[in-house]
Amino acid sequence: MKSYHPSSPGRRQMTVVDYSPLTSGTPRRKSLTHRITRKAGRNHSGRITVRHQGGGEKRLYRTVDFTGGPGGVSGQVLSIEYDPYRTAFIAFVAYRSGERRYILAPDGLVAGETILNGPEAPLTVGCRTSLGRIPAGSFVHNVEIRPNGGGQLARSAGVSVQILATEEGLTLLKLASGETRKVPSACAASIGQVSNRDHNLTVFGKAGRSRWVGIRPTVRGKVMNPRDHPYGGGEGRTQRGTRRPKTKWGKITGGRRTRNPKKWSSALIVKRRK
Repeated sequence: MKSYHPSSPGRRQMTVVDYSPLTSGTPRRKSLTHRITRKAGRNHSGRITVRHQGGGEKRLYRTVDFTGGPGGVSGQVLSIEYDPYRTAFIAFVAYRSGERRYILAPDGLVAGETILNGPEAPLTVGCRTSLGRIPAGSFVHNVEIRPNGGGQLARSAGVSVQILATEEGLTLLKLASGETRKVPSACAASIGQVSNRDHNLTVFGKAGRSRWVGIRPTVRGKVMNPRDHPYGGGEGRTQRGTRRPKTKWGKITGGRRTRNPKKWSSALIVKRRK
């Protein structure tokens, strides 16, 4: 992490991720980028469904290949780049077949290294293969839930999944949330931990930096009127006023389980997260 001298109130607590591992400040391949129309938390009818979103700097979306690239073809990492739409860094890879793709960059991957995706891939950082080939105790990321479905688990900065065991065509995984679940052993995963491990230590330091990333101000419920929030009303600094914590719309929260019990993957969960 990079900190600053307290030359102003905003600089006093401000911290920034160290971007020294990056080798390129701009996208290497413009054809893999495109603009995304911002919705500012609104649905198809224009109603705000997610609050506190809007504004921010203009951004280019990088098309990331979560399948790990073409199978059986080695690729050379040309650069490690910043992606404004995700917390992790991305790697620009040139494959021997002539293709150029972006993939999630694992921690420790540097420009110039060679990676491989497929059943013959070595068990080194950045390579991708099926879970059945990876020994127990290893840490992986960008894990598939269905074979050939693309990685869906462990894609955020600094996250990894530990392989506990493999038996009867299923691999037992321990997720970063503490959940233990089974996944078909034919699913693919990338070796290593996702890059940018210090992302969670970032301190914005001032309100303006939150606006740069598209986060609008958040108002506490207890300072609202009674018609606007269950916590609102009262004289001065009053208590919450409700026995159980609630959302702005009166929905019970704080420890209440929200997962759909009829979800297809619930049968594969061995231990729920705390």
